[in-house]
Amino acid sequence: MTVLPNDDRFQPINLFEYEKLAKDHLSQMTLDYYSSGAWDEITLRDNRAAFERVKLRPRVLVDVSDVYDGLRLRNLTTSILGQPLQLPLLIAPMAFQCLAHPDGEIATALAAASAGVGMVLSTMATKSMEEVASACDKFPDSLRWFQLYIHKDRELTRALVEKAYKAGYKALCLTVDAPVLGQRERDRRNEFALPSHLHLANLATISGLDISHEKGESGLFTYFAQQLNPAVTWDDLEWLQSLSPLPLVIKGILRGDDAVRAVEYGAKAIVVSNHGGRQLDGAIASLDALAEIVAAVDGKVEVLLDGGIRRGTDILKALALGAKAVLIGRPILWGLAVAGQIGVSHVISLLQDELNLGMALSGCAKLQDIDPSLLTLSRL
Repeated sequence: MTVLPNDDRFQPINLFEYEKLAKDHLSQMTLDYYSSGAWDEITLRDNRAAFERVKLRPRVLVDVSDVYDGLRLRNLTTSILGQPLQLPLLIAPMAFQCLAHPDGEIATALAAASAGVGMVLSTMATKSMEEVASACDKFPDSLRWFQLYIHKDRELTRALVEKAYKAGYKALCLTVDAPVLGQRERDRRNEFALPSHLHLANLATISGLDISHEKGESGLFTYFAQQLNPAVTWDDLEWLQSLSPLPLVIKGILRGDDAVRAVEYGAKAIVVSNHGGRQLDGAIASLDALAEIVAAVDGKVEVLLDGGIRRGTDILKALALGAKAVLIGRPILWGLAVAGQIGVSHVISLLQDELNLGMALSGCAKLQDIDPSLLTLSRL
């Protein structure tokens, strides 16, 4: 189990305590940027509330010693797109991680690789994909995906894909729920801006783009308006897939019919997501969309989920509804802010501990025992 170094600081024992502690390590502007949602933040709150609405129906008198035996953790290995994971968990793509800690995405990637979980690097990272890959050299089999958008400048998109492939990333994760930027009012009120020493590392060497001094949502609206293409359609996926042999993961699907189209257009995996409640406020909670999407794809592709996960039992609930794995976002930033790589490792470890214990208490001796019969589904 990963623990924080011995000192006089409060030692968090769950992800909620990490969030409280992170407030002491972040400026109010950065805290609001990381934690805020769009408009009234209804979807942001509902992502969490959806997990609280779903209840577990534990099985009893089941030998669960294979999954939990005192403090000894048991096997939770799985695979995504044929690549092994020690835990059904990936770190979601998140921008500007150097706002939380100077090591930023490098610390996050090292913690993920050390734990045997996946890492999805954002296009809008503050460490480049090459820097992250180089830092993880001693973990050659670690799962790293690159998240991207389709830009108006197709050569910019092409260059990013080629760089990701050359740097050893295992898949492209295309975000499809942001044709334009959602409005986050806390960022508007704060006139959020990147510090002058930070930049978009993956784009700077290609386009010379610099948004660090732009006011108003860190210049993100200007960036999206100038570089992203709101006219992208399903037909553009064929072009994107022609750029490399990397499998395509589509992130941001909330409807069964869209999931079916994603499969038809060549996606190898789907991430059920509403962008952490940061895009369309009032959109359905990710968990509430999961069962429909799993049924729609009918096993043709792997389905993942992000949004609202704060406990190992939340992972258990998502797996019971058919997710192959989950992505964790904001809690990773809280761990990063508190203690860098060690903090991220500790967040992952806490989730692993809780998932093991939750499985044991639910009568699940292995991941394959997790199914919808564990849940009350009347509220879904």
